[in-house]
Amino acid sequence: MIHIVFETANVKALQTAMEMDELLQGEILEIKDDFAVGPIERIFETEGYQQRRDWWKEVVQYSPYENQVDIVDDKLTVHNLTNALTQNETEEAWIWMGQNAHDVSGYYWLMSQLAAFAGRIQVLYLNNLPFFNEKGSIFYPTHLHEIQPREFLKAKKLARPITLSEFELDPDEWKKICTENAMVRFLEGGKKLVGKEVTYFDKSLLSHITKDAQKLNKVIGSALNKMTVLTGDAFLVWRLRELSKEGVLVINGEFSKGWKELTVQLAIA
Repeated sequence: MIHIVFETANVKALQTAMEMDELLQGEILEIKDDFAVGPIERIFETEGYQQRRDWWKEVVQYSPYENQVDIVDDKLTVHNLTNALTQNETEEAWIWMGQNAHDVSGYYWLMSQLAAFAGRIQVLYLNNLPFFNEKGSIFYPTHLHEIQPREFLKAKKLARPITLSEFELDPDEWKKICTENAMVRFLEGGKKLVGKEVTYFDKSLLSHITKDAQKLNKVIGSALNKMTVLTGDAFLVWRLRELSKEGVLVINGEFSKGWKELTVQLAIA
């Protein structure tokens, strides 16, 4: 069995669950890119793929993730997955996803390449489903890593094959989303993604910035804690850089010395 997840935190959570249930055991593959943000036009073509890589290089410049762009190769991950499925006709792949734009965008990107293996690709989608948290209270997780390891044993019962109809319709939906090429994708419900402007998260960011200088890390942390729809910290810092270019705010310090050394404040008119 091959498990596919879309966040590093989900890998760790699933590994812990595997230790509790041998029926879950198998190889875990992580799709590392976050297809919920950034350009995706002609994503399966060389030109579109390169455009996206160039954008990510700009986003993660001077970030703790700067050196990771060159080691992220989701195309190779999919190549290895399809090889494994081709060589072993009894092998199955399980796609795990939470109710968030990151996972759902990754699902569309991945399954659009797996039609040849229809019937052997299972999906587990925590779509508006209740689970117990560590205190025993019911909650509705949006990300896999939010559920307790023992709850994965319940979650595995949600596995179902991606239908032939989905293999026909979902790649067309992804193609439409790619053609739209919005810079942010928002999950409206179910598997419905809606394109948003690149400024979508700006309001949340700016609500934590004042005329007094604050540590950039603190601003990002506060914003992420308050956001109901999450995105990555690298994307948010990139937006701060763009807003500073527009004169909306001021970033003090040298990016080359790392985020910890930077402060941010609103521009004084």
